[in-house]
Amino acid sequence: MTPTPPGCPAEDTVTEQFLDHRELLFSVVYNMLGSVADTEDTLQEVWLAWAARHRGPGAEPVDNARAYLTRVAVNQALARRARLSRRRETYVGPWLPEPLLVGRDDASEGAERAEALSMAVLVVLETLSPLERAVFVLHEVFGFAHPEIARILDRSPTAVRQLATRARRHVQARRPRHRPPREQHARVTERFAEAALGGDLRARLEVLAPDVTLWTDGGGKGPAVSLRPVHGRDRVAAVFTAVARALPPEGVDVRYRLVAGDPGALVFSGGSPLAVVVVDLAPDGEHIAGVFSVTNPDKLTGIPAPRA
Repeated sequence: MTPTPPGCPAEDTVTEQFLDHRELLFSVVYNMLGSVADTEDTLQEVWLAWAARHRGPGAEPVDNARAYLTRVAVNQALARRARLSRRRETYVGPWLPEPLLVGRDDASEGAERAEALSMAVLVVLETLSPLERAVFVLHEVFGFAHPEIARILDRSPTAVRQLATRARRHVQARRPRHRPPREQHARVTERFAEAALGGDLRARLEVLAPDVTLWTDGGGKGPAVSLRPVHGRDRVAAVFTAVARALPPEGVDVRYRLVAGDPGALVFSGGSPLAVVVVDLAPDGEHIAGVFSVTNPDKLTGIPAPRA
């Protein structure tokens, strides 16, 4: 827990108010940035601003802590987003969001953290402007009203409504609203992992949609089958045939966890994370339209070792 600076009035209250909203802030910022590490850094900046706001004996209380903290978090995230965009201009290969694990093994999970968007939607959000993304996340995910968002972003309600309309149309055009039941998604994910890492080519072909696309994010540091997305059932199946052949002799350990908004497969080799794989289902709910594989070791530092 971030310590409270000495000399603050009502130190316990200041700290408790921040902690009461921390999971909401985490989820808002993560959905804006797609990076766990940068989200944590942003929240540290929010805490420092919040603590400074209350420093000194004459500090006035904040009437609406949720609104104040969200405004600071969103604007800090927008500033950081500009730096991230410059960093990604030199990124090697496709960029995918950093896997965010939630579920039974994450003691810090709050209800809001489970509101993280699916990997497929986060990828689409990368094509929005920073302001469009902020409005989409605040309105579509967390239900903030347009006038409230206008105050957060210091924009007029009319401008916010225009941003919301553009963002929603853009996302719907590239990612129709279709979310299969989580149990069904988990079942297909497990079937794919078994087929992808096994020796059954027919099983690989059966689970993939004809127009499936594979994205592999190795960042120039981890194993990546291609620096470009791979399209088509036969080509994607061939990639995983090669992956299965290249596995270490001792094999790999696969565990299943919720990754942001999706069931995902965590692949370990020798106790260390090798990849996090999330699949996007076709409208029929039985075939895979997209495969997102994160192998960049910098993005796997938060993946805990599998329990015996």
